[in-house]
Parts: sequence; C-alpha cells; structure tokens
Amino acid sequence: MEKDHMIHKNGEVDTSAVDDTLERIDTERADEILGDFNEFRTYLSKRINLGKKAGLDEEQLANTAQKIADYLAEKVPPRNKEEQLLKELWKVGTKEEQHMLAHMLVKLAE
Repeated sequence: MEKDHMIHKNGEVDTSAVDDTLERIDTERADEILGDFNEFRTYLSKRINLGKKAGLDEEQLANTAQKIADYLAEKVPPRNKEEQLLKELWKVGTKEEQHMLAHMLVKLAE
C-alpha cells in the first residue's frame, strides 16, 4: 500500500485508514463537500468510481462507506437537513442496518 492511501495495490481496502484520509481534507474543501447535499453526492460518486476503477466490488465500497459514515456521525456536525436525517438514521440503526444503509448510500451516489 502506498503511504497514506486506503487501497493496497492488490485491491484490498484498508478501512482503518478512513479516519486519517478524511482528516487530511482541508476545512474549506470539507465545507464545500458537506455544505450542500448534492455536492456531497457528487463527491461520493467520484470516489465510488475511483474505487471501481481500482477493482473494488460492491461489498468493499459499502464497507468503506460504512467507515466514512461512522466517522461523519461521530466527528462531523451535520450541515444540512439531509445530513441530519442520515445521522439520526445512523445513530438508531444496528450495525447490520448501518451496513445496509451504507449499501444504499453507494447506490444513491452511483
């Protein structure tokens, strides 16, 4: 794996690197991405396409989305009503339900 990247050259995903990867996004860019739900979807779509090009399958994408959602729910205040709804759903869901929501978020962003 290249230093500071989540995806190994063999296609394996290091979901433990999600927090570090997200924390490297500067505040201004994070505000752009998270300030508008459509911008957030566009950003996710681009990242999903990169993941697919790197050979990630649907389950790997959903696992990564789940880690990202965990991070956002725990550390980032919602910036719009859609993010607030996602955070509330995330908080009340079981791990299995969160995983299914992660699959749905991947589909939504595709």
